Amino acid sequence: MNPRLRWKTRAFAAIVIFSNAFGNLSLTWGLRYGAGELTASPLSFVRAIFSPWVSLGICLLIAWMMSRMFLLSWADLSYVLPVTAFGYVLNALLGRLFLGENVTPARWAGTLLIMAGVVLVGLGNPHTGDST
Repeated sequence: MNPRLRWKTRAFAAIVIFSNAFGNLSLTWGLRYGAGELTASPLSFVRAIFSPWVSLGICLLIAWMMSRMFLLSWADLSYVLPVTAFGYVLNALLGRLFLGENVTPARWAGTLLIMAGVVLVGLGNPHTGDST
């Protein structure tokens, strides 16, 4: 595999992982602590969207989707999804560290399994070529 493409794939995988994790953190933080209570009224959702933390979360999640689309345009789906699943690990850590969430031992065990899968898939080639 072309070293430039390998570097580009790893860089975009990192962007996908971090924009997803920090977008989710920001969105959750904003909805819990900054946007006020959501009700059935659409106005409460509009107010929430324009609160700073929620807006940042939305922007990061838009960046996540765009970078994921770029990554999927050249790397195999069977590579991208498992490798970017490291975002789930990061989400658990951020939830524990910044939101004070109680992560049970079963959740940590699942997180370790995800990490093991990410390592296994990450050792492989992100593009298998034409499969016709």
